[in-house]
Order: sequence, then C-alpha cells, then structure tokens
Amino acid sequence: MMEKLSLDKFEEAYERVQEVVLPTNLVQSDFFSQMTGNKVYFKPENLQLTGAYKIRGAYYKISTLSDEEKAKGLITASAGNHAQGVAYAARKFGAPAIVVMPTTTPLLKVNRTKELGAEVVLHGNVYDEACEKAKELAAEHGYTFVHPFDDLEVATGQGSIAMEIVKELPTVDTILVPVGGGGLSTGVSTLAKMLNPKIKVIGVEPAGANCLQESLKAGHPVTLENINTIADGTAVKTPGETIFPYLQENLDDVITIEDDELIVAFLDILENHKMLVENSGLLTIAALKHLKPEGKKVVSILSGGNMDIITLASVVQNGLIQRSRIFTVSVLLPDVPGQLNKVSKVIADVQGNVIKLEHNQFVSVNRNSSVELTITMEAFGHEHKQKIIEALRSAGFQPKERTTRGVYQ
Repeated sequence: MMEKLSLDKFEEAYERVQEVVLPTNLVQSDFFSQMTGNKVYFKPENLQLTGAYKIRGAYYKISTLSDEEKAKGLITASAGNHAQGVAYAARKFGAPAIVVMPTTTPLLKVNRTKELGAEVVLHGNVYDEACEKAKELAAEHGYTFVHPFDDLEVATGQGSIAMEIVKELPTVDTILVPVGGGGLSTGVSTLAKMLNPKIKVIGVEPAGANCLQESLKAGHPVTLENINTIADGTAVKTPGETIFPYLQENLDDVITIEDDELIVAFLDILENHKMLVENSGLLTIAALKHLKPEGKKVVSILSGGNMDIITLASVVQNGLIQRSRIFTVSVLLPDVPGQLNKVSKVIADVQGNVIKLEHNQFVSVNRNSSVELTITMEAFGHEHKQKIIEALRSAGFQPKERTTRGVYQ
C-alpha cells in the first residue's frame, strides 16, 4: 500500500492545485524566532482562497473522479474547512455537492459553504457523527463520498504544501503540521521525506482530541471516547485508517497543545503579525514553545483562518485575562460619600484603567457597615496588575481578585 503515494502523483497534484490556490509565501517571524530560539517561518494557509488549505486536497481529489462519479453528486462531512474546499471544487467542475456538518460548526463556516453552492445538512455534535450521516446518505442516494482526510488522493493534494515549502526554503529543518484526522500530516510528512529525509515533520494535536498520539502508542487507529477542545477543525475522535501507515512511517513526533496555549498564541500572532488564525491553525504556533531552542529553521503551517466573530471575541477576552491585561478585584467600602473617588484615585495614580464598575449595597444586612465595589480594569500585564493590587492594599483597602466574566457586556 505504501507505494500508492508516489512522487509522480505528488508532482501531478502540485501542478493541478495551482489552478485554484493562491500563493501563500512563507512569512519569517522575528517575534517568534526571538521568543523560541529558532528561525521561525509561517506557511499562511489562513490566507488561502477558502480561508484554509483544504481546497488543495478537495480539488485534486475531485479532479481525479470520472464524469459519472461527479454527476451522481458529491457528499462529504466536515467541521467547516473541507466543506468549503469541496463546495468550491464541485462548483468549478459543475457537480452538485452536499455537506454534512456538526451542529456545533461556527455559523461563518456554515454560511460560506452555502454561499459556494453546496447543500448543508447539520447533524451530530462532532465530526465523527456527521461523517457517519454522510456515509448513510451516500449509500441511500448513490452520492460519491469525498472523505476529508482518510483518502490517498486528498492527502496527495494536501502534500502540495510541502512541495511549496521545500521549493521556497530548501534548507528547512522542521515542519510543524496540525493534526485532526491526519490527511494534511500524511501528505506533508510523506512528500517532505521523499524530497529530503532529513526534514523533521512533527504533528500537533489538541490535548483534548489527541487521537493520533493515542493511536501511534497503540500501533493502530483507536477511537477516543470523548473529545473536548476549542480547536473545532481538529476535533476528531479517530484518525484515518487508510493513511495511518504513512503517519507511522513519516511523522517524527506528535506534540499536544492545551486550549489555554491556543488562546495565548492567538493574541501573539494577531498583535505581532496582524494575522487572523483559527484555533486549529494556532496549534503549530503554540507548539513552537515546545521545541528546543537550537537555531533550526522551523515552518509552522497555519492551516486556516475561518473563525467566527463570537469565538474570536471569546478568545480575545480570555487571552487578555490570561495575560493579566484585564482583571477584576472587589473591595469593601464604608457606605459614605467620597469612597469611590478614593479608590479611583489610587488606581489612576498607578495607571490602571477602569472599564467596568459594580456597586453592591446589599452585600451586608447592615447597610451602614459596608458596600462591595467590584472593579474590572485594564493593565499592561502581570507585573502591572500586581502593582495595582498592592497600591489598593497600601491605601487601606483589601482587594480580592475575582474571576473576570462578561467584561464587554
């Protein structure tokens, strides 16, 4: 089976996907290079035509289908990015497309898939449940099923990314690739090893959906009982069975990333590179801190940028909280005039910026005793936050830190 992914096929796929992909030239990152001690480059597939790399595998796969297979109608399952890739490619080839998506799929991805001409069916809470429904519909109606990752042609199309990386940076040492079901990592790792066996290819999974890591330990594909991650594009319970041998053969390692790491990575790349990257694409940014600082040339594949506004707002808020750039404290004050002014002056003197106040006179049965003032404010970071808290304490208040919720409500 291993010989099916050949260099000739990768070269064919590379040439064919050039018909639809946008150039995503490597972006060198001084910020992340200095932070991690390696020479860091990004492969910004978040800037791709459909907002993600998935158009590559979908377009190549569909281009290999017969006219009869396309005429039956194409069906797939996807958490969003493969859906848009299939919808776009189907429209290019004049084929009808149906996409089954989890009910938890961000509205942005659902609407964009519809706008590209596909019929959308929402089913299940995770990708795996949507995939089973898509297979049922394919069997019932005779549709041609296009698997989002467990397909050799799809993986070959995704491998065009490795071709572009090596062409642009022949001396690359390490490629970091996000892992959901394993299609991208199969294509990239297999072709990279063909082009230069010395290139290390490391898969990066959410810690809450580490199906590939567990499967590699077991020596065969395993299904996770539960998954829990904000990286919806890589929230997969079972890696691809067909492609699994290639992952065993060609991946050098797998790194897992906690959701909190993704939140911090989002702020870092947005503020320092002005780039919007979805949570699954952030996996390879967060993974940079897990590598040894050896001055190696490292390419992080940013797999997509399709993040809906509600998710974006939540990630930004939580990131600011993690960085102590937003925090909340409460203080008890005598219920007499002038107390709010005293607290405000203390905060202003140390350059804190109040963004929300809650004044609770009912914290005590004895209203003549005290009221509770809850203050949410901006700071420059951890040190500045502590400076503000110490200033309040020195002024005679007893600030208690609170969990910050609903800052912008």
